[in-house]
Amino acid sequence: MKRIVILGAAESGAGAAVLAKKQGFDVFVSDMSTIKDKYKTLLETHNIEWEEGKHTEEKILNADEIIKSPGIPDTAPMICKIKDKGIHIISEIEFAGRYTDAKMICITGSNGKTTTTSLIYHIFKEAGYDAGLAGNIGKSLALQVAEEPHEYYIIELSSFQLDNMYDFRADIAILLNITPDHLDRYDNCMQNYVDAKMRIIQNQTEKDAFIYWNDDPIIKRELEKYDIKAVCYPFSELKEKGSIGYIEEGEYKIETPTPFNMEQEEMSLTGKHNIYNSLAAGIASDISGIKKEVIRKSLSDFPGVEHRLEKVATIKGVHYVNDSKATNVDACWYALESMNTKVILIIGGKDKGNDYNAIADLVKEKCSGLVYLGADNTKLHNFFDGFGIPVCDTHSMKDCVEACYKMAKTGETVLLSPCCASFDLFKNMEDRGEQFKTLVRAL
Repeated sequence: MKRIVILGAAESGAGAAVLAKKQGFDVFVSDMSTIKDKYKTLLETHNIEWEEGKHTEEKILNADEIIKSPGIPDTAPMICKIKDKGIHIISEIEFAGRYTDAKMICITGSNGKTTTTSLIYHIFKEAGYDAGLAGNIGKSLALQVAEEPHEYYIIELSSFQLDNMYDFRADIAILLNITPDHLDRYDNCMQNYVDAKMRIIQNQTEKDAFIYWNDDPIIKRELEKYDIKAVCYPFSELKEKGSIGYIEEGEYKIETPTPFNMEQEEMSLTGKHNIYNSLAAGIASDISGIKKEVIRKSLSDFPGVEHRLEKVATIKGVHYVNDSKATNVDACWYALESMNTKVILIIGGKDKGNDYNAIADLVKEKCSGLVYLGADNTKLHNFFDGFGIPVCDTHSMKDCVEACYKMAKTGETVLLSPCCASFDLFKNMEDRGEQFKTLVRAL
């Protein structure tokens, strides 16, 4: 009996363990952290051996294959030992793909993944397709393959997941953009990160589809290096040579495979970045044979993603928007770009080596106030205080919301789009967004 060891027992790891057990493997799960109760129950229900708070070498290094959680870096001591022994390491997605013939619609990119993935899933469900949501959001792909199989899977893929995928093939691959992110995981080498993102098209055949943003300079450069087998569906903001999806004179248009158009005003998602997300989602749905009427309705009634430009409330004429998911500078740039009013911008948190120059012009143009929210706001003060815009220093969400309430004028928007991770003051970006919403609604 082949032995599968799984490192990490959160959503992906616990799901992979259940599928491995179902497929008749000898399964062991190990997690250096504490395993959540719901995952312990899942493992115990399936009689799967597990440990937490440690890695027992003799139980791990005798594996035929290792499934690694995407959160574990390649530099972790146990990963180094596994590599030294020559044991093959794969991702949960790679493993799950071996046991299903379902159609895989896979989405990656530095920004916009979650919105695009959620929108495609929304369109597929509205069309009555048997679809599951997986990857970075939704339930574990492996668990779905084991216990509730679907005909289609809509999968959000991070670069970390793509790193350990080898034979997996996307029927429809979507590459939204590539901008610097997570470089600490890639030896601070942008090319290593780019190479990871490009793995989305590996193993594709002439029967598959590749959807990508035609205006992204990095994607454009990289495509020249690859012999792409799949049918290409480039999209762009405006009509240009080669693009099959774009906005023209206020109309959202897709040329192939089935021509489709609708008024841009009818779309529920606003902002330039959401044009790209909506074009990618519409093209993927069109390729999958979903009727135009369904695509049109779904693009107009999609509620959006929690913590991504989420409208919270309007209080005394001031709009409050939760964009807690904006954990890098590019994401904040897109949020500011989409604003049609003056903005009180909430910014700060755990800095990932941010370069704020990318948003400097937009901050000067759009912001009437800045509220810093972090354990240490020194870097923000040093960069933004010289802009001549009122600033306020806060270290809790309560103080932050109160400061915004005092600062904002009727007709303005208070925008939580922090550019930073949340771990200095909050459990995670969801906790940050929830606290913001609760306190705003209590005003």
